[in-house]
Amino acid sequence: MEENYYWSDDLSSEFYIKAAQCGFITTSMYKDNKFYLLPEIQFDYAVMDFKNIKVSKKVSKLLKEDNYLFTINEKFDEVLKRIKNYHKESWMKDEYIAILKKIKEEKIQDKNFKLISVEVSEKDSNLLISGEIGYKVGNIYTSLSGFTTKDKKYNNWGKLQLVLLNSYLEKSDYSFWNLGHPQLLYKIDLGATIYTREKFIKRWNSKK
Repeated sequence: MEENYYWSDDLSSEFYIKAAQCGFITTSMYKDNKFYLLPEIQFDYAVMDFKNIKVSKKVSKLLKEDNYLFTINEKFDEVLKRIKNYHKESWMKDEYIAILKKIKEEKIQDKNFKLISVEVSEKDSNLLISGEIGYKVGNIYTSLSGFTTKDKKYNNWGKLQLVLLNSYLEKSDYSFWNLGHPQLLYKIDLGATIYTREKFIKRWNSKK
């Protein structure tokens, strides 16, 4: 209970999936020019119970305008590419992306694990505006990383994507949404609750 980050040079799909099933959120890093996975059991978590969603007036307006398309796993590769370009110095390295693509393409989908890409596109143009990558373990969804288009025309589309995803997860009978680190204010603004590690792991193990 005193450590949070671990490392591994096991880059297999099986290891990645097993770590996710155990509650680790895995990122990555280079050390001495070698690539490693960084499974983390966090000290605290942002947890979303779907009924607690907070929808801003600007997002409500976008919902009413209805100029969006919400899809799941239709633009997986494009979402990964956009995330990598959006976060210039992130842990979404080429080697990490290769692991995710291998899991997806070879359909290494354990009965208790599934990779998910979330996509919000403009209805008129079908342009991908906002999205994220995450995974399902049992009936729990965990967010990994996402992006949104920076063009002013698409202000608040990132928040729109989160609200639409919340609705999708609720309708699909997920138990709760693990948003990971709670330090980013948008998660709390969305309606997430901060859980301690001990409280989170207890809930994780009871629901997955």
